[in-house]
Amino acid sequence: MKIGTALGLLSPKYWIDVAVAADEAGFHSLWIPDHLVFPTDMSGSPFPGNDHPPVPPNTKLYDAFNYLSFLAAKTEQIRLGTNVYLLGLRHPFVAARAIQTLDILSNGRADVGVGAGWLRQEWGAAGFDPKTRGKRLDEALTICKQLWTEQTIAFDGEFYQFEEVMFEPKPVQQPHPPIHIGGESEAALKRVIRHGNGWFGVSHTPESAQPVVEKLRAMASDAGRNPDEIEMITMGEIKSSDDLARWRDSGITQLVVKPWDKGSEAIDGLRRFADQYLTR
Repeated sequence: MKIGTALGLLSPKYWIDVAVAADEAGFHSLWIPDHLVFPTDMSGSPFPGNDHPPVPPNTKLYDAFNYLSFLAAKTEQIRLGTNVYLLGLRHPFVAARAIQTLDILSNGRADVGVGAGWLRQEWGAAGFDPKTRGKRLDEALTICKQLWTEQTIAFDGEFYQFEEVMFEPKPVQQPHPPIHIGGESEAALKRVIRHGNGWFGVSHTPESAQPVVEKLRAMASDAGRNPDEIEMITMGEIKSSDDLARWRDSGITQLVVKPWDKGSEAIDGLRRFADQYLTR
């Protein structure tokens, strides 16, 4: 099982040093969250059962793929991804170019976590009907994959229309960087099967993740896909060797951990975790 870590619940002042430390310690992946803007009046949450936003509107935001491209120059092996990028809020040309640039600058280390998004007011602030966010995401994913893989592309969809264009250079990873779909709604799980190389869960225990994994594997089989080719990723905790075994048994193939309580302790926490678990 692969082990990654995430920067989303850590002050940005620690991001660079933590990214370098995670790379040196042998973590498989590093993930950055994404939002375009926070309205002052927010409601909802990405965490099931919670109604209050997990962050205040004055939270510092950065362009995810710009920041990851900067971290690519500071690291050597660790994969660099978004958990998750609101692709539907950007024109597919803009998103495809940002992702392609990261993949080239990192020499094929880009991971693309995408989601429809939980913050409806953000969509309204950007001038979009939040009810269309799933359809926009599906259409944008289709366009991005065509831009990355086809010599020329024209498109006539519900939200995007354009005459024939070319898109060069292509990403390093072929046919394109892995796409991991965030969310646990029925629509999100169907999107995993239709568009995704993997699924990205918000936060789970082995016991809560296993039913989602089993459902996705069954959906993949019904759609004629090999379930073993779908990466099952979630955020979670490992406190003991027994936890590690439980995660493996759950079917999760990559776990994203936060082995620290305070930002000032993050690097030491990563190193302790790596010494104890990564060699296993």
